Amino acid sequence: METNDEDQWQEAAWNINDHWVPESDEEGDIIDEQAQYFDLSDPTEDTREHIVFPFDLNEPATNEPTEYFQQQHYRPRGHQRKKKSRLSCDTRLQILMWLLNNHSKGDKGKPYFGAMTHVARIYNCHPRTVSRIWKTARAQKEAFQRYNMATKAKNAGRKRIQVEQDSITKLGMGDRTCIRDLAEMLSIGPTTLWRMIKRGDVRPHTNPLHPGLQDPNMLQRVKWVLDLLEGDSPQTKRQYLPMFDFVHIDEKWFYLTKKQQRVYLGKNERGKYRSGKSSKFIPKVMFTAALARPRFNENDECTFDGKLGIFPFTYQEAAKRTSKNREKGTMVTKVVESVRKEETRNMLINEIVPAIMQKWPPSEGPKTIFIQQDNAKTHITHSDPQWQQAHQQGDFKFILVQQPPNSPDLNILDLGFFRSIQSLMHKKMPKDVDAMIDAVNQA
Repeated sequence: METNDEDQWQEAAWNINDHWVPESDEEGDIIDEQAQYFDLSDPTEDTREHIVFPFDLNEPATNEPTEYFQQQHYRPRGHQRKKKSRLSCDTRLQILMWLLNNHSKGDKGKPYFGAMTHVARIYNCHPRTVSRIWKTARAQKEAFQRYNMATKAKNAGRKRIQVEQDSITKLGMGDRTCIRDLAEMLSIGPTTLWRMIKRGDVRPHTNPLHPGLQDPNMLQRVKWVLDLLEGDSPQTKRQYLPMFDFVHIDEKWFYLTKKQQRVYLGKNERGKYRSGKSSKFIPKVMFTAALARPRFNENDECTFDGKLGIFPFTYQEAAKRTSKNREKGTMVTKVVESVRKEETRNMLINEIVPAIMQKWPPSEGPKTIFIQQDNAKTHITHSDPQWQQAHQQGDFKFILVQQPPNSPDLNILDLGFFRSIQSLMHKKMPKDVDAMIDAVNQA
């Protein structure tokens, strides 16, 4: 029995080199007789028709894709058809002028053979485009018209989204503080609104906070301006005073550093690490500046720049103990934290008045100088007893005048002068109070 089983198994064995032609599939269905099969052992059989990716296991693998894959089955993702470039009106006119300068002088007036291909290669376009330009120009010539190479390409595409101006003005100021909010209120895209801003249909605006002037303040401002007119009567007051005898003074806090400093670094450069004990308590110093009107001679040369000085509210004090930064007894610069009327009086008498007397142009003879200041509570008036003893010195007579309240625009120091000094000071990046004072004086 065992021998018969082995014989039957040998008879049922199949050769791997023979192609398999099944009579039925797994479900028992009869295979279509018209189905085509191929033999792997047949060298004449072209198996590339039956597989998607042809390869041979007997050949070494390569990283390059097969030619069949490159030609028929490889399509890069996101591939878009290149748009045709549109020729501008100037370029079309240049092509026409080139053809007119290179055409035959016969009755037909055709361009030379190969001229259109040559000019198409020059201007990077198709010869048919050059041919259409020539036909258009020839039709215009036959109709006794001027050459017109203008196109209607600017009218292509959909129409622009129009936004009524009333729809913007009806919105509240809080609803249009940024492009995203305004675009949402107008039911348009932020990019569309940005294009409208570039075209000028929507205008960005910075709304500053102005001083709140009451009626008494306005009257004082008008009176101040009228007092600066030359003349004794309304008929003679036609011109403003030259104000060569005015000195503007004002105070400002200067901080040692900014919380955020913008700089530009190299590609591999690292930003400098800045640290402090607290960003809310940055060291600061109050300065008082004095400024007059500059003078120029007949040749427009500056003989007096008007910069009388800028003075800090500081004092020198000996160090009480030894530290890693200094020895005991070393003079240290201290900042006046609270500036009161006594400090402003000493600054005016001991610093500003001597600086004016030293730097004032000596060619102006006896001088009466008006020192203009604001209405801060720490400022003294001209009737101050100690000021009355010091306001006349030699040929100089100093008179304190108060500018109208709530009117910083009447002082030249508040019109960007302090701001420019502060910007120049921060470029020095001082480390301590002494370095900051030097940076302010250099600015």
